[in-house]
Amino acid sequence: MKIVTVVGARPQFIKSAAISRAIRERNGFPNNFVSHLTEVIVHTGQHYDANMSDVFFKELDIPKPHYNLGIGDSTHGVMTGRMLEKIEEVLLNERPDWVLVYGDTNSTLAGALAAVKLHIPVAHVEAGLRSLNRKMPEEINRVLTDHVASVLFCPTHKAVQNLQMEGFKNILDPIRISNVERTPNFPLVVNVGDVMYDTALYYAPKSEQKSRILQKLNLKPNAYALTTVHRSENTDDRKRLKNIFEGISKVAKELDVVLPLHPRTREALERENLFEQVAQMLKLIDPLGYLDMIRLEKNAKLILTDSGGIQKEAFFYGVPCVTLRDETEWVELVDAGWNVLAGAHADRIGQAAKNMLSDWHPPAQISPYGHGDTAFKVLDVLCILESPN
Repeated sequence: MKIVTVVGARPQFIKSAAISRAIRERNGFPNNFVSHLTEVIVHTGQHYDANMSDVFFKELDIPKPHYNLGIGDSTHGVMTGRMLEKIEEVLLNERPDWVLVYGDTNSTLAGALAAVKLHIPVAHVEAGLRSLNRKMPEEINRVLTDHVASVLFCPTHKAVQNLQMEGFKNILDPIRISNVERTPNFPLVVNVGDVMYDTALYYAPKSEQKSRILQKLNLKPNAYALTTVHRSENTDDRKRLKNIFEGISKVAKELDVVLPLHPRTREALERENLFEQVAQMLKLIDPLGYLDMIRLEKNAKLILTDSGGIQKEAFFYGVPCVTLRDETEWVELVDAGWNVLAGAHADRIGQAAKNMLSDWHPPAQISPYGHGDTAFKVLDVLCILESPN
C-alpha cells in the first residue's frame, strides 16, 4: 500500500513524525492486512527556513522528502494554487492508495483538493477541530478538508461531536477498529487520539539528554516564561500585536520571558516600529528545533502562546498556559483549567498570567488525547481499508 504524505509546516512535521516512525516499525512486523507500506513524503515548502523545517526532519528522524516543491510564503490564494498544481503532478506520477494530510494549513487544503479531484482517497489527521471563527484561514482549511476526506481521524471526543453536528454519521468506535469493514460507507469518522501526544512521549526523554538550550540561554528550570506569537490574526493587526506585547511586558516585569521569534512576527514588529521595544523587554531568540523547544516548554513556569500545538504541549508537560487568542480548538483544556483564553487584551493577559503564577495549582489530570498509540491506530484503519478504489 502506498501513502503520499503532504506536509509543509512545523506542526505537520511533528505530527507526521509519529506516523512515519510507525510505518517503518510496521514494515518490520507485517500485519495480516497489508504486507508492505510505502510512504512518499511531499514537502510543499510552506516553512522553508532551516530553523522551521530542516532541523525538524533531522531531529524527528523523518525520512528526507521525496519531493520538495519549494513553494514558500505568499498570499493564501497564490500559495494554495501553486501547491495544488505541483501536488497534482506528484499524485499523477505516484498514483498512491491514500493521501495523508495533517491539520489546517494551506498545504493541508491543497493536498486534499489535489487528491480528491483525482479520485484518490484522503485521510485527514486532526480532523473535526473547530474554532467557530471563519475569519481564521486555518478554520476554512480544516472545514473544507474534512468535507472532502474519506477518513477523518479525530484527536478528541469533542472533534467527533463537531463533525456529528455538521452531519457526519458514519462514526467508528475506536475500540472496534479491527472490525471495520473493508468497504464501509465514506466518509468514516474515528477518534484515534492525538499524534502529537505520541511524539511528545517519544521525544521528551531525548530532549532532556540532547538539548542544552537552558544552559545556552542561562535559564533555570521553573524560573522563566516562554511565549510564542505567530498567527496572522495577531501579526497582521497592529492593535492586536501591540496589545499582546503590552500584556507580555507585564509578565516580563515579574519573570524572564523567552520568545523564539517567528519570521512573520519579526517582520510585523519591524513594520510597526515595535521591534526595539520588544527586544528590550524580552529575551528574543531564533526559532528552535523540536528538541530545544520542548525542553524550554517542559521547564517553563508559564507558557503564553497563540499556537494550537503548543497549547497541547504545555498540557503534556504540566505547565499552565495563557492563550493569546479569542477562541481555541482545544476547549477541553480550558474547561479543565489548564488553559486560559486571554485574547489580545493587555490587561487580561497580565491578569491571567498573574493568577497562574501565584494561585494556580494543577487541575485534576485528564486524558483527552489518547494513550500514545495514535499512529498505529491510523495505520490499522488504513491497512484494513486498503484502497477503497
